[in-house]
Amino acid sequence: MEIQSKLNEQLLLMEEKLLQPEFRKSVKDLTILIADDFIELGSSGRTYNKQQVIAGSPTSPMVQMTLMDFQAKLLAPGVALTIYRVAKHSKQDELLEYSLRSSIWILQEGKWRIMFHQGTPSIDK
Repeated sequence: MEIQSKLNEQLLLMEEKLLQPEFRKSVKDLTILIADDFIELGSSGRTYNKQQVIAGSPTSPMVQMTLMDFQAKLLAPGVALTIYRVAKHSKQDELLEYSLRSSIWILQEGKWRIMFHQGTPSIDK
């Protein structure tokens, strides 16, 4: 139970970082956190790799996002799945949209790195 709690805490912190506009604009931070063979299936319907995410990070819009209903599950030693919901807000704090998110994290050299991410638009709150 303690292992699960620690896993939840670590991965929740990293998922929250990835939602912060300041963090997403840091090429250095993204390079460290994203695995080299990363792939994202975006809520836009587009597919991205690590290089595309990092190249787009300095120009990504400053959108505030709130993470909710977070769950993490260890799938195998050094491989974890996270599932959660996100509410995206405008600068005026208007709710823009919800999405369902999932990520696969791998433990490399003692550090968790994101290997896969998918965002799916949701009509449910």
